[in-house]
Order: sequence, then C-alpha cells, then structure tokens
Amino acid sequence: MSNDIINPFGNNGHQDNNVNGLVAVEQQRAMQEVQAALVVAKKFPRDAIHAMDRILQACTRPTLAEGALYSYGRGGTEVTGPSIRLAEAIAQNWGNIQFGIRELENKNGESTVEAFAWDVETNTRQVKTFTVPHIRYSNKGTKKLADPRDIYEVVASQGARRLRACILGVIPGDVVEAAVKQCELTLNTSLDLTPEYLQTMIKSFERLGVSKEQVEKRIQCRIEAIRPAQVVQLKKISASIKDGMSSPADWFEQVTPTKEKANDLNNMDIK
Repeated sequence: MSNDIINPFGNNGHQDNNVNGLVAVEQQRAMQEVQAALVVAKKFPRDAIHAMDRILQACTRPTLAEGALYSYGRGGTEVTGPSIRLAEAIAQNWGNIQFGIRELENKNGESTVEAFAWDVETNTRQVKTFTVPHIRYSNKGTKKLADPRDIYEVVASQGARRLRACILGVIPGDVVEAAVKQCELTLNTSLDLTPEYLQTMIKSFERLGVSKEQVEKRIQCRIEAIRPAQVVQLKKISASIKDGMSSPADWFEQVTPTKEKANDLNNMDIK
C-alpha cells in the first residue's frame, strides 16, 4: 500500500477527456454544417438570370452606388474597382456563397486572421491568411494598440481588403463588371447637386480628416461650381479612404493659409 497522499484536486485524466470531447463535438458540428450547405446548394441551385437581376436592382440604389466604387493611385495612374460593400452585395444576391473573416490567433501583439469566400455550388474557394500587428500607422508615426476596440477596428479594416479579394475571386468577372457599370450609371443619374447635398458631402470628408479647402483645391473650383463627374470621382475617393485602400494624403494636398489670412492671424489680439 502506498503512503503517498493523492491530491483530490489534481488532474485525474477526466479534464483532458472533456477537452478532447469538446473538440470532437465541434469538429463534428463543423462537418455537418459543411455537408448541409453542399446539400442545400445542390437542391436549390442559383438561377443565374434572376441572380443577375437582383444584383443589378441592388446597384440602382443610390445609397449602395455611392460607396460601391473606389479609386487609388498606382504607378502614376488611377485604378478604379468595386469596394468591399459592392462585393458583399454581389455575393449576397448571387447566392450559395459563404464568406467572412475569422481571427485564428491573438498573441504577442498581433492577430492571425483568415478571410474566405466559398461558392458552395461550384465548390470554388478563396482563402487568404495574414497577420495584423496591433499597431496603428499615421503621419505622426506608429502607435501600439491595447484597447480591444482599437484592435478590432484595425483587424476588421485589414480583413475587409482581403475579404473583397476573396469574394471577387469566386464571382464571375462579367457579373462584377455589369454591377460596376450599373453603379456608375446610378451615380450619374441620381446626383442632386443641391446646396444641402454638397454640404453633406463636405461633412463626410471632414469626418475623414479632409477640409473643404482641400476638396476645392483638388477640383480646382468652389464647391458650389462642382460638376457631376467630379462628384462621382470624389465618391470613389471617399470609398477608397473608408475601405483603407488609400489615405487622404494620397489625394489631397495640405492647404497653407494665404498671406492675407496669415497676417490676420498674426494681428489677432491675444486676450
């Protein structure tokens, strides 16, 4: 008979068995979800004609069209394409597509993230795994992030770019091109260049850190004299900044005070 005292709270093997059991249950659940998705997709295949009609109908909504296209500079040329918002709208209306972003790991000041899009019907899948440092970059330098909300925003912003690429990788190219053309048509026909509309647009740029003076310097005229094509271009720039594809500094120059304004500031009485 052993004289060793057994710790009643020690690991007796049941804990490991419980963990392994939970993992097995989760794996089984995931497999069942995949199998169910495949069965449903085969039982209810998409009607490409009706799906395309739904996509084009969605692109006639001004609220979607305004944020559907982005622009950014590459090698001195301007590149335009569908934003993450348009990509999501296309996937939702195309049907039988699963997409999303998963955080796989969070340690040592960085997150390992997976973006994916899966056309269940054709079994075409796009997956991108990447690492996001918990750092915010700005013109003032870098800042390490500790607030979970800040970390979430950085991860979501980086993930949205990869998710967009994944979705566009499983959607037929001609479907995307038709959606882009419909959004451009909607923008050109739904513009309402009233003072209220222009004021709302300026306020949206101010929230992105761009002043009215910077906008006017880019379009080379007062905001009241802006042309419809310029409004469409500004909408693409706004979507690009919101999606994280570019920064305000890529599009807008810093406005320096004129000599008269500078003198006025220097002559102000300090009370």
